[in-house]
Amino acid sequence: MFIRKIGIDLGTANTLVYVPKRGVVINEPTVVAISLENNHILAIGDEAKKMLGKAPDIIFVSRPMKDGVIADYRITQAMLRYFIGKALNRFHFIRPDVMVSVPAGITSTERRAVVEATIKAGAKNAYIVKEPVLAAIGAGLHINEPVGNMIIDIGGGTSEMAVISLGGIVSCASVRVGGDKINQSISDYIRKKHNLSIGESTSEIIKIKLGSALPQEEELSLKIKGRDLVGGLPKIVEVKSNEITEAISEQLREIVKTCKTVLQSTPPELIADIMDKGMVLSGGGALLKNLDNLLTESTGVSCRIAKEPLLCVAKGTGIALENLGIYKRSIMSKK
Repeated sequence: MFIRKIGIDLGTANTLVYVPKRGVVINEPTVVAISLENNHILAIGDEAKKMLGKAPDIIFVSRPMKDGVIADYRITQAMLRYFIGKALNRFHFIRPDVMVSVPAGITSTERRAVVEATIKAGAKNAYIVKEPVLAAIGAGLHINEPVGNMIIDIGGGTSEMAVISLGGIVSCASVRVGGDKINQSISDYIRKKHNLSIGESTSEIIKIKLGSALPQEEELSLKIKGRDLVGGLPKIVEVKSNEITEAISEQLREIVKTCKTVLQSTPPELIADIMDKGMVLSGGGALLKNLDNLLTESTGVSCRIAKEPLLCVAKGTGIALENLGIYKRSIMSKK
């Protein structure tokens, strides 16, 4: 089967590739390993992530996306070429139409960089669409109707909130807080409280196993390994879930504050719709325990987690590609 259309959720933490009629065919970390001796790319995706925090000085492990936008153009282009080629499989001679998700707060310069990188990576046409729109489509919201839909998409680098009606964004806000900054706040807390230095992967494990947006009556605990900052030797400490809730509270306050900003700038008629239907939570951050409850408590508007929140943006690219005529108003630019 010739693949003529590909959707890419180009995330800070993970990149997902969607092929119409086949679904998500690639879900790999947005990580690239480079040899500093000859400037060659050694590994991309899963293989590169295994090297994070473990590589010698001659290997640089890079995350080319920062806060949802391209931080390293050349590496991003090489990574896109790799993912497009992997999705096409043996049909490398085909130049497909590629739809790429971008943060709602992206600048025109950043948007051009994504278009150019995608075209140079092998795309025939590059469609650039705002993440909240794609997340809403992937979450099954009827965005073309004259009804207010509110989507909150929490990714690795950014959290995007938008109210969508009649195929367009009515009010939106983007905050550069996501899974990465939550991981960093856990690492900083462990460093200050327990004098223990831990790596990025350990922070993520702690977030997944103990993280909660609200304090829990039945506390969970986890033994973690790291380097003692006083003696410099290996050390094991036990951390509890309510400690992690305290550690990430500042980042969550930023997300709640941005959510309130969007609601405050939304027309009254659409607010009424949102109160009836509730807000929808998508992205990897949606999996943080009790985040939906925190948003409900903080805003007074019910919040629910989308089905398969991690895949919403990728699924949205696929649905939009298959129905370009229907969603043309939602597409920001094409080149």
